[in-house]
Amino acid sequence: MNEEEQNSSEMGFLDHLEVLRWNLIRSFLAILIFAIAAFIFREFIFDTIILAPKTPEFFTNRMLCEFGTYINVKTLCINSSPFQIININMAGQFSTHIMVSLVAGFLIAFPYVFWEVWSFIRPALYSNEKQHARGAVLFSSLLFFIGVLFGYYLIVPLSVHFLGGYNVSNQVLNQINLGSYISTITSIVLAAGIVFELPIIIYFLSKAGLITPVTLRTYRKHSLVVILALSAIITPPDVFSQILVALPLVILYEIGIKISKRVYAKDESLLI
Repeated sequence: MNEEEQNSSEMGFLDHLEVLRWNLIRSFLAILIFAIAAFIFREFIFDTIILAPKTPEFFTNRMLCEFGTYINVKTLCINSSPFQIININMAGQFSTHIMVSLVAGFLIAFPYVFWEVWSFIRPALYSNEKQHARGAVLFSSLLFFIGVLFGYYLIVPLSVHFLGGYNVSNQVLNQINLGSYISTITSIVLAAGIVFELPIIIYFLSKAGLITPVTLRTYRKHSLVVILALSAIITPPDVFSQILVALPLVILYEIGIKISKRVYAKDESLLI
């Protein structure tokens, strides 16, 4: 047992709570700093990032439309008629500005926040476990940002096109509330970032002996059904969009199986 592990084992419950408190305080301060920066750069955050997916000039919309024109499928030209977003609350725009700034602060500060969490967990690991978990912050942050970009550039424009243009009757006019639009965008982006952490989650669950590669392979078909159902919910009702969303999730699941297999290969004591 090294000095770090010995010091960790000698700490009491209240000492651990004190360490955790400072980890949380530093994480909150990092989020707050980036949130303030996002609050200041309001036009860039809203006009260039958040409101862009509903316009035909958005990167994904342009690429899909060009591809649709090439293969003569006009339905791929999504968000060609941008809808109007309205605000019906007196403090709606201000409160939305604050909420979006906090979400942006969390997204930007995610690597540091995860590092703070990891620095609290890491002393409880054994030396061999620390070696196997080396680079956890880097890979977790990388997967999170890939998921965020995937959600923003693919799922968001498809969802905005479908939900913003859906009509139950020609007598009902869509006037999307600002809060509803923002909550849709943020929930999709955050959910995509978390979903892309699947390989990391599988790694730690495998290390804890809670799942095995055999279990993951056994429930592969069940996971495929869940992935397809999730893709059908968050995308327009066409096969092309569902495949675009489902394919990366299936790949992540297969990567998770290989990761779990490597974990059990390195630590045969976990095998049942």
